[in-house]
Amino acid sequence: MAEKVCYYELLRIERSASKIEVDRAYRKLAIKYHPDSNKDDENAVEKFKEATEAYEVLSDGDKRQRYDQHGHAGVDGVHQFNDVEDIFDAFGDLFGGGMFGDLFGGRGGGGGRRRRSRKGADIRCNVTLSLEEAARGVEKDISFRRRVTCESCSGSGAESGSQPTTCETCGGQGQVIQSAGILRVQTACPNCSGSGKQISQPCGDCRGSGLQNKKAELSVSIPAGVDDGMRVRVPGEGEGSPDGGPVGDCYVFITVRPHDLFKRDGSHLILQLPVSYSQAALGAEVEVPTLDGPHQLRVEPGTQNGDVFTLRGKGVVDPRAGRTGDMLVQVFIEVPKKVNAEQERLLRELAELDHEAVLPHRKSFLRNLKNFFDPESDSSES
Repeated sequence: MAEKVCYYELLRIERSASKIEVDRAYRKLAIKYHPDSNKDDENAVEKFKEATEAYEVLSDGDKRQRYDQHGHAGVDGVHQFNDVEDIFDAFGDLFGGGMFGDLFGGRGGGGGRRRRSRKGADIRCNVTLSLEEAARGVEKDISFRRRVTCESCSGSGAESGSQPTTCETCGGQGQVIQSAGILRVQTACPNCSGSGKQISQPCGDCRGSGLQNKKAELSVSIPAGVDDGMRVRVPGEGEGSPDGGPVGDCYVFITVRPHDLFKRDGSHLILQLPVSYSQAALGAEVEVPTLDGPHQLRVEPGTQNGDVFTLRGKGVVDPRAGRTGDMLVQVFIEVPKKVNAEQERLLRELAELDHEAVLPHRKSFLRNLKNFFDPESDSSES
């Protein structure tokens, strides 16, 4: 699969571009590559769809924030337009007199375009993973409630024996054109909510909506390397369409629990490793944990507090690039709170060799402290 082009590059704008600048950039490209002015150019149609996909993400504050943080993986599952008519459905008001007016003969208007069935609503599910599950990928069972096509009326919304009738307000188009001076805006019909139909005798089970609530249970494949806040799209597992259109999608939002040992930074893992003074000074081979099991790490002689050692390829796979990150082992020198007599003797000898000032033995210290405050006491004892 070819790598997707950056949405900002597609619209030829800076990452700091305002909403007005995003609109303006899309308007220029949409006019340039509009199918009605490039009837025999398939490449232009593809560029038109790419520009519209980029516009849908960057014109929406929430989608744009996810895209800025996670790239294309953060907005996986937003409209992937199959044909130009899908674009007119998604942005009908823009093509019906808002952004483009009648530049192309009113293609987006209510009368010149067939009414397409609406896609069912997307739904959201939440899944919590351990770091190990997120790193390796996992199959997760989820359950939720969703609205599906009503069995009693087969989704028509009408009581058995009756049929929906054509909406008198929009003539079955589902869209109406509202004019205010030279401005013409296409909106969903307020009478039929865009369905193009009226129901005189609603179904008793779904109350005319054509949909019923039901419990769903799915096994979802979570790919390796997902991070906290990412989402996985499960196509065709959302809610049913109210007028026979395609079923919506299910979006599984990922939460990764904090780990007791590791912290995650993108595809890298960070481990803080305690070492003793002697290990840091003399060097040592120490066993460190990784997600793949124990690993021998060589701590070089003279290691300083805060030094970082890198274990290549011991991090987490990047789900977008496919590369595996590293593990960064940061050492800190652990000072014992208590030492035995032999350890104290050796440390004092070392301090003398290094010409370092250290606290004396406790008894001597207390006696010297007493003499400091009461010099006469020492002479009287002698």
